[in-house]
Amino acid sequence: MKLVTFQNDTGAEAIGILDGDRIALLDAAANPAFGSMLALIHGGDEALEAARAAQATATKLDLGSVRLRAPVPEPVQMRDSLTFEMHLRNARSTMSKLTPGVPDLEPQDVALPQVWYDQPIYYKGNRFSVSGPEDQILWPTGETRLDYELELGMITGKGGQDIREADGQDHVFGFLIFNDFSARDHQMLEMAGGLGPAKGKDWKTANAMGPCLVTKDEIGDGSGLEMIARINGEEWSRGNSSSMHHSFGRILEHVSRDEEVRAGEFFGSGTVGGGCGLELNKYLSPGDVVELEIEGIGILRNTVGPRQ
Repeated sequence: MKLVTFQNDTGAEAIGILDGDRIALLDAAANPAFGSMLALIHGGDEALEAARAAQATATKLDLGSVRLRAPVPEPVQMRDSLTFEMHLRNARSTMSKLTPGVPDLEPQDVALPQVWYDQPIYYKGNRFSVSGPEDQILWPTGETRLDYELELGMITGKGGQDIREADGQDHVFGFLIFNDFSARDHQMLEMAGGLGPAKGKDWKTANAMGPCLVTKDEIGDGSGLEMIARINGEEWSRGNSSSMHHSFGRILEHVSRDEEVRAGEFFGSGTVGGGCGLELNKYLSPGDVVELEIEGIGILRNTVGPRQ
């Protein structure tokens, strides 16, 4: 199923099942598990089966008559990983050429730390700075190199501690598109201090997600999906989720070691190789329309706001 969170013309929020250009409304009055996406997730398999059963007789709404929000407007937690080797090599190559006094490196010459191969590397994002489809992205104050990042996102369906990689798929609810907007000036400045990212990632609207949350029965483990980014209709990036070095199962295994992961958490794949402006050394401008497309999920579209 392709699940969505949306607002109607009165601003009331609801969830439903997306089918083409129609949404089957999941009525919270009929089932409390339909009250929100997090309620549906916490309802487990029983709630999902109830949603499937309700689809045939549910009230149908035209997609154009509602405003889609992020499928999970406030995730329980947010962690974003860095699992694509090509992205890391390309980004560090570009950064070497932008940093005075540092030797210029080509991607193949970038030395990656062994820890990157041994375990998933991740940071925690601001779960209150989530935006959805068609939302305008705030331009961070003083930034000159605003960037998009093409990522696959995963939402957990159940929690656990010390999860084994082989059991990771049991904890997956579904997948969505994630645009991890990045303020590169801010990010490069603060990470030179030995910590971060912070304001390079954290500002209102920076975490764009959508357009729907596709359940794992429809999309599997998220591998082998074609990923494309277009700016104002022009293709800038193309990659495939099959090139993740660490699977989501491995990410769950690592994160849940000595720590509880809960249902409704968000995990990002990190940027696919070639999937951001930093790798190309070209960046966004005010008014740009950014479209991220992932096979089997759809298109997440956002417009960049005015410079501040």
